[in-house]
Amino acid sequence: MNPIVLGILAHVDAGKTTLSEAFLYLTGSIRKMGRVDNKDAFLDTYALERARGITIFSKQARLAWEGMALTLLDTPGHVDFSAEAERTLQVLDCAVLVVSGADGVQGHTLTLWRLLEKYKIPVFLFVNKMDQPGADREKLQAELQERLDDGCLDFSLEGTQDFMEQAAMCDEGVLEHFLVTGRVEQEQLLQMVADRKLFPCFFGSASNFLGWRSCWRESGNLLPGRFIPRSSELKSIRFPGTARATG
Repeated sequence: MNPIVLGILAHVDAGKTTLSEAFLYLTGSIRKMGRVDNKDAFLDTYALERARGITIFSKQARLAWEGMALTLLDTPGHVDFSAEAERTLQVLDCAVLVVSGADGVQGHTLTLWRLLEKYKIPVFLFVNKMDQPGADREKLQAELQERLDDGCLDFSLEGTQDFMEQAAMCDEGVLEHFLVTGRVEQEQLLQMVADRKLFPCFFGSASNFLGWRSCWRESGNLLPGRFIPRSSELKSIRFPGTARATG
């Protein structure tokens, strides 16, 4: 079976590359997390990227996660390289959109959101930098629902009555089931994510090991059997480099 292709996207400086590093570290693919400011990020392989502290070219890393083969695509976050980021969207099976907890939804975040909608890509959201002063979880959650979609739900509340009520409102059939049984089934959550009616949200700090483990774990739970991998299409798109993350 072809690997699932997972893209990481964000407005510049939201912490996208740091989250990619955290994921590679979590899966045991690298032994030490690199840092953009230390110029040793695993996927920032070009001297110009390390010198400027930004991702310029999309990179892919192949790894295993929760028994699945994954191809991780790290994309540029700077608006000047948005064409390079969009180039990867046509091969993604799903995406993690990183939002800065310090800045909230920014201009390029909205551009990426519209592109993800255009290509009909299921999306998980990770609100990063929640350890910074002024990061207000409730306010950010409200902003995600107001500026992106009502289906952006905080998955740390999964299983609670309030969560099930909000999730049920995202789909008419699920709502009917909820009104009869008082429950939203896991299979229904899976389907709503795949159908882009529900967008799981997670909050934390990639650099300080907060929250991102839940994001990746839940992403793994929601992925199996939901998507037909399109990774064969990667052959028609050339990336500057491919890293096989083996530690």
